[in-house]
Amino acid sequence: MPLDPRKHADWEIAEEAEKHMKTVYQLAEEMGLEKEELLPHGHYVAKVDYKSVLERLKDRPDGKYIDVTAITPTPLGEGKSTTTIGLLQGMGKRGKNVMAAIRQPSGGPTMNIKGSAAGGGLSQCIPLTPFSLGLTGDINAIMNAHNLAMVALTARMQHEFNYTDEQLAKRNLKRLNIDPRNVQMGWIIDFCAQALRKIIIGIGGKMDGFMMESRFDIAVSSEVMAILSVANDLKDFRERIGKIVVAYDKQGNPVTTEDLEVAGAMTAWMVDALNPNLMQSIEGQPVLVHAGPFANIAIGQSSIIADRVGLKLADYHITESGFGADIGFEKFWNLKCRFSGLKPHAAVIVATIRALKCHGGAPVPVPGRPIPKEYYEENVEWVEKGCANLVHHINTVRKAGINPVVCINAFHTDTQDEINTVKRIAEEAGARVAVSEHWLKGGEGALELADAVIDACEEGNDFRFLYEIDLPQTQRIERIAKEVYGADGVEYTPQALQKLKAIEGDPELSKLGTCMVKTHLSLSDNPNLKGVPKGWKLFVRDVLVFKGAGFVVPVAGDIKLMPGTSSDPAYRRIDVDVETGKVKGLF
Repeated sequence: MPLDPRKHADWEIAEEAEKHMKTVYQLAEEMGLEKEELLPHGHYVAKVDYKSVLERLKDRPDGKYIDVTAITPTPLGEGKSTTTIGLLQGMGKRGKNVMAAIRQPSGGPTMNIKGSAAGGGLSQCIPLTPFSLGLTGDINAIMNAHNLAMVALTARMQHEFNYTDEQLAKRNLKRLNIDPRNVQMGWIIDFCAQALRKIIIGIGGKMDGFMMESRFDIAVSSEVMAILSVANDLKDFRERIGKIVVAYDKQGNPVTTEDLEVAGAMTAWMVDALNPNLMQSIEGQPVLVHAGPFANIAIGQSSIIADRVGLKLADYHITESGFGADIGFEKFWNLKCRFSGLKPHAAVIVATIRALKCHGGAPVPVPGRPIPKEYYEENVEWVEKGCANLVHHINTVRKAGINPVVCINAFHTDTQDEINTVKRIAEEAGARVAVSEHWLKGGEGALELADAVIDACEEGNDFRFLYEIDLPQTQRIERIAKEVYGADGVEYTPQALQKLKAIEGDPELSKLGTCMVKTHLSLSDNPNLKGVPKGWKLFVRDVLVFKGAGFVVPVAGDIKLMPGTSSDPAYRRIDVDVETGKVKGLF
């Protein structure tokens, strides 16, 4: 019998479930993988040779495609990964051939506040420890590939500063004339390290590098991670890596990884990382883990490669988008689906009574502190008022022509009147609604949700993008701001507007996708504004170019590409049993 989630921590539940795990060999056989398509990393984790699978099954029709998103979450999250695993388990209980793809967790939130994103309760991805602590090394490969580009850049700047043109020519180098005040990339690390947001490098003598300002961002915000998310194969990946703009020269021309002759070596670090990772739910269904989180500062999607594999191997494939539908789903809709050519059949919008109360006027929960007592008491008025945020997200999904299913991610403190209120409002807004107790009961608790999603997949839809790719970037940003966020318009810093005008004047850059960076804690760019804010304008303070990934990246509000570690981080409670070597305290 599984442990009771009300009495045991997630790591304890996972540890108990891991005693009864299937081996990856059993999983592979059940999935229909050929022996050579499984690349084991021990007995319970493997990589899947995506190229072989897609070639062998190229004539097999794709399964039904389902995206999991959410309302605007509280700082504690809405349980999208938990719901993704719960839905997988529920559909499995209904006898469906189903797979899921979730994102690999970042070490930042794992060691900070949010946890490892393996799910929770009886709906988790296992084994928990490798999932949470580096898995098969994909993020490490991303860090090495990204930082190698910075090594190439800074070494080149040092040599160009110290040597004449003739001396450079003897070393088979040409002067790139890099502008140290116009370096786009920084370094990356997979922790929340606010002390590294702004640094000075190259301090010392002339052999110690070129001295200039630099920075660290969190690893999953890297353009290399974005490319892993959207690449279709190794050839596509290599071409995209070579287009990464690392800096600009003194005439304003881009300096790419190809110019620095480092793109090939960067790709060499990433060859194995292109293969999705294979794990399983507590109930033994296959889970592909690939690409990374943080849809607020990155694309935040499980990879196109993982989705293609899942759609070929299963009749239903569930994928996951980060944070609320204004961020993760919008990028799934207008970026990922555009790049992949895949059309989803349904989208699940996860909502909790807790978050609806927050949007309706309850005190905002603070991570690391006890949840305010108001969340344990019935308040239908707060829930009803907070449902405006839910309806906003339902309307966003419907604009894509996709069938929305609202999942009420149930807590034991939810009352029937509160649940009935959400059901009524969501159904009036045109969504199917299901109450799911997957956290407490696993697949058995997700049967209502599974049935609703299966029904939604059978209903036809009219998938369409929010904008055509030939629409100018400024008009796209305004459309996203007005139609997805609910803003009255957009304001820009002079620097951001100047960059956008230059982008719109470039025939190649103007056709790139638009990948917004914005807080996940509000529909607006102000994390303190809950519900559906009115009378505001989106403030775009900077614009980045991810030419390799195929994005223009407008940065809105005060959001940072390097989060900070809190005063009560998770690492304080993580330890190792020195007798068994088992990790305890992960969540």
